Amino acid sequence: MKLKLTNWDNDLPPEADEEYKALVRTLKFIEGFGLIFVRCSPAEGERLIGEIKKDITDKNIEVLKLNKNTDNVYDLVRELEEKTVINERNNTKKINILFIQGIEQSFYGYEEVKKIASWQSKEIYNYSWKGVPAILVNLNQQRERFRDNFNICFVFILPLFAIKYFIQRAPDFFDWRSGVFEFPTNTNLLEKESLRIIQESDFEQYLTLTIEERNKKIIEVQNLLAEDNQIQNRKADLFYELGKLHSAAQDYQAAVASFDQAVKFKTDYHQAWNYRGIALRNLKRYEEAVASFEQAVKFNHQAWNNQGIALGNLGRYEEAIASYDEALKFKPDKDEAWYGRGFALGNLGRFEEAIASYDEALKFKPDDHIAWSNRGVMLGELGRLSDAIASSMKQSNLNLMMQMLGTTEVLRWVIWDGSLKRSHPTMKHSNLNLITQMLGTIALVLTVF
Repeated sequence: MKLKLTNWDNDLPPEADEEYKALVRTLKFIEGFGLIFVRCSPAEGERLIGEIKKDITDKNIEVLKLNKNTDNVYDLVRELEEKTVINERNNTKKINILFIQGIEQSFYGYEEVKKIASWQSKEIYNYSWKGVPAILVNLNQQRERFRDNFNICFVFILPLFAIKYFIQRAPDFFDWRSGVFEFPTNTNLLEKESLRIIQESDFEQYLTLTIEERNKKIIEVQNLLAEDNQIQNRKADLFYELGKLHSAAQDYQAAVASFDQAVKFKTDYHQAWNYRGIALRNLKRYEEAVASFEQAVKFNHQAWNNQGIALGNLGRYEEAIASYDEALKFKPDKDEAWYGRGFALGNLGRFEEAIASYDEALKFKPDDHIAWSNRGVMLGELGRLSDAIASSMKQSNLNLMMQMLGTTEVLRWVIWDGSLKRSHPTMKHSNLNLITQMLGTIALVLTVF
Protein backbone atom coordinates (compact mmCIF):
# COMPACT_ATOMS: atom_id res chain seq x y z
CA MET A 1 0.00 0.00 0.00
CA LYS A 2 1.36 3.44 -0.93
CA LEU A 3 1.05 6.23 1.58
CA LYS A 4 0.26 9.79 0.45
CA LEU A 5 3.07 12.16 1.32
CA THR A 6 0.86 15.23 1.75
CA ASN A 7 -0.43 15.28 5.31
CA TRP A 8 0.41 11.61 5.46
CA ASP A 9 0.38 11.64 9.27
CA ASN A 10 -3.34 12.39 9.06
CA ASP A 11 -4.17 9.41 6.84
CA LEU A 12 -6.36 6.99 8.74
CA PRO A 13 -4.57 3.63 8.79
CA PRO A 14 -6.59 0.61 7.66
CA GLU A 15 -7.29 -2.27 10.03
CA ALA A 16 -4.10 -4.07 10.99
CA ASP A 17 -5.17 -7.38 9.43
CA GLU A 18 -5.95 -5.69 6.10
CA GLU A 19 -2.60 -3.91 6.18
CA TYR A 20 -0.83 -7.18 6.93
CA LYS A 21 -2.56 -8.95 4.02
CA ALA A 22 -1.59 -6.10 1.70
CA LEU A 23 2.04 -6.37 2.84
CA VAL A 24 2.10 -10.14 2.28
CA ARG A 25 0.58 -9.74 -1.20
CA THR A 26 3.21 -7.14 -2.09
CA LEU A 27 6.07 -9.32 -0.87
CA LYS A 28 4.75 -12.31 -2.83
CA PHE A 29 4.29 -10.21 -5.96
CA ILE A 30 7.73 -8.55 -6.06
CA GLU A 31 10.37 -10.50 -7.92
CA GLY A 32 13.90 -9.18 -7.59
CA PHE A 33 14.74 -5.70 -6.37
CA GLY A 34 12.20 -3.78 -4.32
CA LEU A 35 12.01 -1.27 -1.48
CA ILE A 36 9.34 -1.43 1.22
CA PHE A 37 9.05 0.68 4.36
CA VAL A 38 7.13 -0.57 7.39
CA ARG A 39 6.28 1.81 10.21
CA CYS A 40 5.98 0.01 13.55
CA SER A 41 7.70 -0.41 16.91
CA PRO A 42 10.72 -2.75 17.17
CA ALA A 43 8.66 -5.28 19.14
CA GLU A 44 5.86 -5.19 16.56
CA GLY A 45 8.49 -5.59 13.84
CA GLU A 46 9.74 -8.81 15.43
CA ARG A 47 6.19 -10.16 15.51
CA LEU A 48 5.55 -9.20 11.88
CA ILE A 49 8.72 -10.90 10.65
CA GLY A 50 7.74 -14.08 12.48
CA GLU A 51 4.27 -14.08 10.91
CA ILE A 52 5.56 -13.34 7.41
CA LYS A 53 8.05 -16.22 7.60
CA LYS A 54 5.11 -18.52 8.34
CA ASP A 55 2.94 -17.12 5.53
CA ILE A 56 5.58 -16.88 2.78
CA THR A 57 7.33 -20.23 2.60
CA ASP A 58 8.47 -20.23 -1.03
CA LYS A 59 10.96 -17.37 -0.59
CA ASN A 60 14.15 -17.17 1.44
CA ILE A 61 13.71 -14.52 4.12
CA GLU A 62 16.67 -13.12 6.06
CA VAL A 63 17.00 -10.42 8.73
CA LEU A 64 19.79 -7.84 9.06
CA LYS A 65 19.82 -6.29 12.54
CA LEU A 66 21.79 -3.09 13.05
CA ASN A 67 22.51 -2.80 16.76
CA LYS A 68 24.94 0.10 16.51
CA ASN A 69 25.79 3.15 14.43
CA THR A 70 26.85 2.27 10.88
CA ASP A 71 27.39 4.27 7.70
CA ASN A 72 27.39 1.59 5.00
CA VAL A 73 24.43 -0.75 4.60
CA TYR A 74 25.53 -1.77 1.12
CA ASP A 75 28.68 -3.52 2.38
CA LEU A 76 26.74 -5.27 5.15
CA VAL A 77 24.21 -6.62 2.64
CA ARG A 78 26.98 -7.76 0.30
CA GLU A 79 28.70 -9.64 3.15
CA LEU A 80 25.42 -11.30 4.14
CA GLU A 81 24.72 -12.32 0.53
CA GLU A 82 28.22 -13.75 0.12
CA LYS A 83 27.70 -15.90 3.22
CA THR A 84 24.42 -17.10 1.75
CA VAL A 85 26.10 -18.01 -1.57
CA ILE A 86 28.75 -20.01 0.29
CA ASN A 87 26.01 -21.86 2.14
CA GLU A 88 24.20 -22.74 -1.12
CA ARG A 89 26.09 -26.03 -1.13
CA ASN A 90 24.03 -26.85 1.97
CA ASN A 91 20.80 -26.16 0.04
CA THR A 92 20.48 -22.59 1.37
CA LYS A 93 18.65 -20.40 -1.13
CA LYS A 94 19.73 -16.95 -2.19
CA ILE A 95 18.07 -14.09 -0.32
CA ASN A 96 14.70 -13.05 -1.74
CA ILE A 97 13.43 -10.82 1.08
CA LEU A 98 15.69 -8.98 3.51
CA PHE A 99 14.24 -7.28 6.58
CA ILE A 100 16.49 -4.49 7.90
CA GLN A 101 15.97 -3.49 11.53
CA GLY A 102 17.67 -0.84 13.64
CA ILE A 103 18.79 1.64 10.99
CA GLU A 104 17.50 4.39 13.31
CA GLN A 105 20.44 3.61 15.62
CA SER A 106 22.54 5.68 13.21
CA PHE A 107 20.26 8.71 13.64
CA TYR A 108 20.40 9.06 17.43
CA GLY A 109 23.77 10.81 17.48
CA TYR A 110 22.39 13.86 15.74
CA GLU A 111 21.19 16.65 18.02
CA GLU A 112 18.70 17.73 15.36
CA VAL A 113 16.87 14.42 15.68
CA LYS A 114 14.83 15.58 18.66
CA LYS A 115 13.29 18.33 16.50
CA ILE A 116 12.48 15.85 13.79
CA ALA A 117 10.78 13.63 16.36
CA SER A 118 8.26 16.40 17.05
CA TRP A 119 8.23 17.60 13.41
CA GLN A 120 7.87 21.27 14.30
CA SER A 121 10.69 23.28 12.75
CA LYS A 122 10.24 24.75 9.28
CA GLU A 123 13.87 24.10 8.46
CA ILE A 124 13.29 20.37 8.77
CA TYR A 125 11.05 20.54 5.71
CA ASN A 126 13.75 22.21 3.61
CA TYR A 127 15.91 19.54 2.02
CA SER A 128 19.56 20.00 2.86
CA TRP A 129 22.64 17.79 3.23
CA LYS A 130 23.48 19.57 6.46
CA GLY A 131 23.22 17.14 9.35
CA VAL A 132 22.45 14.13 7.14
CA PRO A 133 23.67 10.91 8.77
CA ALA A 134 26.35 9.17 6.73
CA ILE A 135 24.14 6.10 6.38
CA LEU A 136 21.52 8.10 4.45
CA VAL A 137 24.15 9.73 2.27
CA ASN A 138 25.36 6.22 1.49
CA LEU A 139 21.86 4.96 0.62
CA ASN A 140 21.17 7.93 -1.66
CA GLN A 141 24.47 7.53 -3.48
CA GLN A 142 24.32 3.74 -3.74
CA ARG A 143 20.71 3.24 -4.81
CA GLU A 144 21.61 2.23 -8.39
CA ARG A 145 24.09 -0.32 -7.03
CA PHE A 146 21.40 -1.72 -4.73
CA ARG A 147 19.10 -2.14 -7.72
CA ASP A 148 21.73 -3.50 -10.12
CA ASN A 149 23.66 -5.79 -7.76
CA PHE A 150 21.03 -7.19 -5.39
CA ASN A 151 18.11 -9.27 -6.59
CA ILE A 152 16.46 -8.67 -3.22
CA CYS A 153 13.30 -7.04 -1.88
CA PHE A 154 14.45 -4.85 1.02
CA VAL A 155 12.00 -4.24 3.87
CA PHE A 156 12.99 -1.47 6.30
CA ILE A 157 11.35 -1.77 9.73
CA LEU A 158 11.26 1.78 11.12
CA PRO A 159 9.64 3.93 13.82
CA LEU A 160 7.72 7.02 12.71
CA PHE A 161 10.54 9.54 13.12
CA ALA A 162 12.93 7.42 11.03
CA ILE A 163 10.51 7.25 8.11
CA LYS A 164 10.24 11.04 8.25
CA TYR A 165 14.02 11.17 8.23
CA PHE A 166 14.06 9.11 5.01
CA ILE A 167 11.49 11.39 3.38
CA GLN A 168 13.47 14.52 4.18
CA ARG A 169 17.07 13.30 4.14
CA ALA A 170 17.14 10.42 1.65
CA PRO A 171 14.44 11.36 -0.87
CA ASP A 172 16.20 9.77 -3.86
CA PHE A 173 16.30 6.41 -2.15
CA PHE A 174 12.82 6.74 -0.65
CA ASP A 175 11.26 7.60 -4.04
CA TRP A 176 12.01 4.08 -5.26
CA ARG A 177 9.73 2.52 -2.64
CA SER A 178 7.18 -0.09 -3.63
CA GLY A 179 5.04 0.73 -0.62
CA VAL A 180 4.78 2.11 2.91
CA PHE A 181 2.83 0.11 5.48
CA GLU A 182 1.73 1.15 8.97
CA PHE A 183 1.15 -1.13 11.94
CA PRO A 184 -0.01 0.51 15.18
CA THR A 185 1.43 -1.11 18.27
CA ASN A 186 -0.73 -3.81 19.84
CA THR A 187 -2.77 -2.28 22.72
CA ASN A 188 -1.32 -4.57 25.39
CA LEU A 189 2.22 -4.05 24.13
CA LEU A 190 1.65 -0.28 23.93
CA GLU A 191 0.51 -0.20 27.56
CA LYS A 192 3.47 -2.34 28.62
CA GLU A 193 6.00 -0.09 26.85
CA SER A 194 4.36 3.09 28.15
CA LEU A 195 4.39 1.80 31.72
CA ARG A 196 8.04 0.81 31.39
CA ILE A 197 8.97 4.40 30.45
CA ILE A 198 6.90 5.80 33.32
CA GLN A 199 8.21 3.36 35.92
CA GLU A 200 11.82 3.95 34.88
CA SER A 201 11.33 7.72 35.31
CA ASP A 202 14.30 9.28 37.09
CA PHE A 203 15.18 12.93 36.51
CA GLU A 204 18.59 12.57 38.15
CA GLN A 205 19.37 9.74 35.75
CA TYR A 206 18.15 11.85 32.80
CA LEU A 207 20.78 14.44 33.76
CA THR A 208 23.56 11.87 33.30
CA LEU A 209 22.52 10.79 29.79
CA THR A 210 24.62 11.70 26.77
CA ILE A 211 23.01 13.76 24.00
CA GLU A 212 22.63 10.59 21.94
CA GLU A 213 21.07 8.62 24.81
CA ARG A 214 18.70 11.46 25.66
CA ASN A 215 17.60 11.89 22.03
CA LYS A 216 16.95 8.17 21.82
CA LYS A 217 14.77 8.36 24.92
CA ILE A 218 12.92 11.44 23.62
CA ILE A 219 12.15 9.69 20.35
CA GLU A 220 11.00 6.57 22.18
CA VAL A 221 8.47 8.66 24.11
CA GLN A 222 7.42 10.56 20.96
CA ASN A 223 6.75 7.28 19.15
CA LEU A 224 4.52 6.06 21.99
CA LEU A 225 2.62 9.37 21.93
CA ALA A 226 2.12 9.07 18.16
CA GLU A 227 0.23 5.79 18.52
CA ASP A 228 -3.45 6.18 17.64
CA ASN A 229 -4.66 3.91 20.43
CA GLN A 230 -2.73 5.61 23.25
CA ILE A 231 -5.06 6.35 26.20
CA GLN A 232 -5.45 9.88 27.60
CA ASN A 233 -3.92 9.30 31.06
CA ARG A 234 -0.88 7.64 29.50
CA LYS A 235 -0.49 10.62 27.17
CA ALA A 236 -0.38 12.89 30.22
CA ASP A 237 2.31 10.73 31.84
CA LEU A 238 4.35 10.48 28.64
CA PHE A 239 4.23 14.23 27.99
CA TYR A 240 5.38 14.69 31.60
CA GLU A 241 8.37 12.40 30.94
CA LEU A 242 9.07 14.23 27.70
CA GLY A 243 9.08 17.54 29.57
CA LYS A 244 11.56 16.21 32.12
CA LEU A 245 13.84 14.93 29.36
CA HIS A 246 13.79 18.36 27.69
CA SER A 247 14.44 20.00 31.07
CA ALA A 248 17.43 17.71 31.64
CA ALA A 249 18.73 18.89 28.25
CA GLN A 250 18.10 22.52 29.35
CA ASP A 251 15.69 22.91 26.43
CA TYR A 252 13.18 24.72 28.62
CA GLN A 253 10.95 26.02 25.81
CA ALA A 254 10.32 22.45 24.64
CA ALA A 255 9.89 21.37 28.27
CA VAL A 256 7.15 23.95 28.87
CA ALA A 257 5.37 22.86 25.67
CA SER A 258 5.42 19.23 26.86
CA PHE A 259 4.19 20.08 30.36
CA ASP A 260 1.42 22.17 28.77
CA GLN A 261 0.23 19.01 27.03
CA ALA A 262 0.50 16.95 30.22
CA VAL A 263 -1.76 19.30 32.21
CA LYS A 264 -4.12 19.56 29.25
CA PHE A 265 -4.79 15.83 29.49
CA LYS A 266 -4.72 15.79 33.31
CA THR A 267 -5.54 19.16 34.90
CA ASP A 268 -4.65 18.10 38.46
CA TYR A 269 -1.19 16.84 37.48
CA HIS A 270 0.66 18.71 40.25
CA GLN A 271 4.08 17.25 39.34
CA ALA A 272 3.74 18.60 35.79
CA TRP A 273 2.59 22.01 37.07
CA ASN A 274 5.60 22.06 39.41
CA TYR A 275 8.17 21.10 36.76
CA ARG A 276 6.52 23.55 34.35
CA GLY A 277 7.05 26.31 36.91
CA ILE A 278 10.71 25.36 37.31
CA ALA A 279 11.21 25.45 33.52
CA LEU A 280 9.54 28.87 33.31
CA ARG A 281 11.70 30.13 36.17
CA ASN A 282 14.79 28.97 34.28
CA LEU A 283 13.52 31.01 31.33
CA LYS A 284 13.18 33.99 33.73
CA ARG A 285 9.43 34.07 33.06
CA TYR A 286 8.76 34.52 36.76
CA GLU A 287 5.13 35.68 36.66
CA GLU A 288 4.17 32.60 34.63
CA ALA A 289 6.25 30.43 36.96
CA VAL A 290 4.33 31.74 39.99
CA ALA A 291 1.03 31.02 38.22
CA SER A 292 2.18 27.48 37.48
CA PHE A 293 3.23 26.86 41.09
CA GLU A 294 -0.13 28.23 42.24
CA GLN A 295 -1.78 25.49 40.21
CA ALA A 296 0.58 22.88 41.67
CA VAL A 297 -0.13 23.79 45.31
CA LYS A 298 -3.87 23.43 44.72
CA PHE A 299 -3.29 19.69 44.49
CA ASN A 300 -0.09 19.09 46.48
CA HIS A 301 2.00 20.98 49.05
CA GLN A 302 5.40 20.14 47.56
CA ALA A 303 5.49 23.17 45.24
CA TRP A 304 5.27 25.80 48.01
CA ASN A 305 9.05 26.10 48.23
CA ASN A 306 9.39 26.60 44.47
CA GLN A 307 6.66 29.22 44.56
CA GLY A 308 8.60 31.04 47.28
CA ILE A 309 11.71 31.10 45.09
CA ALA A 310 9.77 32.46 42.09
CA LEU A 311 8.15 35.16 44.23
CA GLY A 312 11.58 36.08 45.57
CA ASN A 313 12.82 36.41 41.98
CA LEU A 314 10.08 39.01 41.49
CA GLY A 315 11.05 40.85 44.68
CA ARG A 316 7.72 39.91 46.31
CA TYR A 317 9.40 38.96 49.57
CA GLU A 318 6.39 39.08 51.90
CA GLU A 319 4.54 36.62 49.65
CA ALA A 320 7.69 34.53 49.34
CA ILE A 321 7.90 34.24 53.13
CA ALA A 322 4.26 33.15 53.26
CA SER A 323 5.00 30.43 50.68
CA TYR A 324 8.04 29.21 52.62
CA ASP A 325 5.92 29.11 55.77
CA GLU A 326 3.43 26.87 53.96
CA ALA A 327 6.23 24.60 52.80
CA LEU A 328 7.55 24.32 56.37
CA LYS A 329 4.13 23.38 57.73
CA PHE A 330 4.35 20.18 55.74
CA LYS A 331 8.11 19.61 56.04
CA PRO A 332 9.65 21.44 58.99
CA ASP A 333 13.13 20.06 58.22
CA LYS A 334 13.25 21.44 54.66
CA ASP A 335 16.52 23.37 54.78
CA GLU A 336 15.93 25.03 51.37
CA ALA A 337 12.72 26.62 52.67
CA TRP A 338 14.44 27.91 55.82
CA TYR A 339 17.27 29.28 53.67
CA GLY A 340 14.90 30.99 51.21
CA ARG A 341 12.89 32.40 54.09
CA GLY A 342 16.08 33.83 55.62
CA PHE A 343 17.07 35.39 52.34
CA ALA A 344 13.64 37.03 51.90
CA LEU A 345 13.65 38.34 55.48
CA GLY A 346 17.14 39.77 54.96
CA ASN A 347 15.98 41.65 51.89
CA LEU A 348 13.17 43.16 54.00
CA GLY A 349 15.70 44.30 56.62
CA ARG A 350 14.33 41.87 59.23
CA PHE A 351 17.82 40.72 60.19
CA GLU A 352 17.08 39.03 63.54
CA GLU A 353 14.37 36.89 61.95
CA ALA A 354 16.66 36.14 59.00
CA ILE A 355 19.38 34.89 61.35
CA ALA A 356 16.84 32.66 63.10
CA SER A 357 15.82 31.19 59.72
CA TYR A 358 19.43 30.57 58.71
CA ASP A 359 19.97 28.87 62.10
CA GLU A 360 17.13 26.49 61.27
CA ALA A 361 18.52 25.83 57.79
CA LEU A 362 21.95 25.05 59.25
CA LYS A 363 20.43 22.75 61.82
CA PHE A 364 19.37 20.46 58.97
CA LYS A 365 22.27 21.18 56.62
CA PRO A 366 25.27 22.24 58.70
CA ASP A 367 27.71 22.25 55.77
CA ASP A 368 25.82 24.91 53.77
CA HIS A 369 28.62 27.48 53.46
CA ILE A 370 26.38 30.01 51.67
CA ALA A 371 23.91 29.92 54.58
CA TRP A 372 26.80 30.47 57.01
CA SER A 373 28.03 33.41 54.89
CA ASN A 374 24.58 34.98 54.61
CA ARG A 375 24.08 34.55 58.34
CA GLY A 376 27.38 36.39 58.81
CA VAL A 377 26.13 39.24 56.62
CA MET A 378 22.96 39.55 58.73
CA LEU A 379 25.04 39.66 61.91
CA GLY A 380 27.22 42.32 60.31
CA GLU A 381 24.14 44.38 59.50
CA LEU A 382 23.32 44.31 63.22
CA GLY A 383 26.85 45.46 64.09
CA ARG A 384 27.81 42.14 65.67
CA LEU A 385 31.12 41.98 63.83
CA SER A 386 32.89 39.29 65.84
CA ASP A 387 29.87 36.99 65.55
CA ALA A 388 29.71 37.79 61.84
CA ILE A 389 33.35 36.80 61.36
CA ALA A 390 32.83 33.58 63.33
CA SER A 391 29.78 32.68 61.22
CA SER A 392 31.51 33.41 57.93
CA MET A 393 34.54 31.35 58.97
CA LYS A 394 32.52 28.26 59.87
CA GLN A 395 33.31 24.79 58.53
CA SER A 396 33.41 24.63 54.76
CA ASN A 397 34.07 28.38 54.54
CA LEU A 398 37.34 27.88 56.36
CA ASN A 399 38.17 24.88 54.18
CA LEU A 400 37.35 26.90 51.08
CA MET A 401 39.58 29.76 52.17
CA MET A 402 42.42 27.44 53.10
CA GLN A 403 42.29 25.91 49.62
CA MET A 404 42.66 29.38 48.16
CA LEU A 405 45.95 30.24 49.90
CA GLY A 406 47.22 33.26 48.06
CA THR A 407 47.46 37.00 48.08
CA THR A 408 45.25 39.42 49.93
CA GLU A 409 43.68 40.34 46.57
CA VAL A 410 42.55 36.74 46.05
CA LEU A 411 41.09 36.71 49.55
CA ARG A 412 39.32 40.00 48.87
CA TRP A 413 37.72 38.42 45.79
CA VAL A 414 36.58 35.39 47.75
CA ILE A 415 34.93 37.45 50.46
CA TRP A 416 33.67 40.57 48.73
CA ASP A 417 33.52 40.18 44.95
CA GLY A 418 32.82 36.45 45.21
CA SER A 419 30.92 34.50 47.83
CA LEU A 420 29.34 37.16 50.05
CA LYS A 421 28.37 39.66 47.38
CA ARG A 422 27.11 36.93 45.10
CA SER A 423 25.16 35.12 47.80
CA HIS A 424 23.70 38.30 49.26
CA PRO A 425 23.62 41.15 46.70
CA THR A 426 22.05 43.61 49.16
CA MET A 427 25.19 43.70 51.32
CA LYS A 428 26.05 47.30 52.15
CA HIS A 429 29.42 48.97 51.69
CA SER A 430 29.23 49.89 55.38
CA ASN A 431 30.31 46.30 56.01
CA LEU A 432 33.82 47.13 54.80
CA ASN A 433 34.85 47.22 58.46
CA LEU A 434 33.61 43.66 58.81
CA ILE A 435 35.46 42.61 55.67
CA THR A 436 38.67 44.26 56.86
CA GLN A 437 38.43 42.42 60.16
CA MET A 438 37.72 39.16 58.36
CA LEU A 439 40.77 39.65 56.14
CA GLY A 440 42.86 40.25 59.23
CA THR A 441 41.53 37.11 60.86
CA ILE A 442 42.20 35.06 57.75
CA ALA A 443 45.72 36.45 57.51
CA LEU A 444 46.25 35.36 61.12
CA VAL A 445 44.93 31.89 60.34
CA LEU A 446 47.24 31.65 57.33
CA THR A 447 50.30 32.47 59.42
CA VAL A 448 49.47 29.51 61.64
CA PHE A 449 49.47 27.17 58.66
